Amino acid sequence: MPPTTPHPSPARGGAAPGDPDRERRVSIVIPTLNEAAGIVSHLAALAPLREGGAEILVSDGGSDDRTADLARAGADQVLSGRPGRAAQMNAGARAARGDILLFLHADTGLPPDAIALVTAAIGTPQRVWGRFDVAIAGRSRWLPVVAAAMNLRSRLTGIATGDQAMFCTREAFERTGGFPEQALMEDIELSARLRRITRPACLPARVQTSGRRWERNGVIRTIALMWLLRLCYFLGASPDDLARLYR
Repeated sequence: MPPTTPHPSPARGGAAPGDPDRERRVSIVIPTLNEAAGIVSHLAALAPLREGGAEILVSDGGSDDRTADLARAGADQVLSGRPGRAAQMNAGARAARGDILLFLHADTGLPPDAIALVTAAIGTPQRVWGRFDVAIAGRSRWLPVVAAAMNLRSRLTGIATGDQAMFCTREAFERTGGFPEQALMEDIELSARLRRITRPACLPARVQTSGRRWERNGVIRTIALMWLLRLCYFLGASPDDLARLYR
């Protein structure tokens, strides 16, 4: 399906192209696939950030549950294209107007001061990208432990995951080639590329992501699987093979 951009809303509160402050505008790119159950509430939670000048882009991967239609009222742009999280995020980045890009999963919420935190954290040669700490919502007592381990590991390694709402300057994103359009580990690979430019800004403010993946498959089992997949990836395994194992 060819990409479409139906009636993007005008910039609100942000600078237009050519304005000296344009580089401080943040574009939030949300990849979706069959997220109709939660997309309206997700975008409603982002409405204050949009009113404050952030641009919201939903990059849909061919949902068959009206996700794209439901998203139009709460987003500046809704793009439709082929499925694949990396490809969807790259498409959103190309369409975005801001010079800071923030990539947000459809089941992850930002703190209310997210835009101010991001713009204060990056934009100098010494810091061109970063991520938030993460909290995982759910019933299991192990989820806070998982989140704490993710945050600590990220600080030690300089590698972030998509659950942590990665952000970067447009210049850095383009310089590194964007997300590699592979089946899995696209966030790990982009982090490694960005880390060659600067270490990440590790913001202690927390995004909150859903624990449904861990609780559906079992927290301990999911942790073991993710560590296995990451180890295999660093040892050179094909992302396509890893994606089949993940599923």
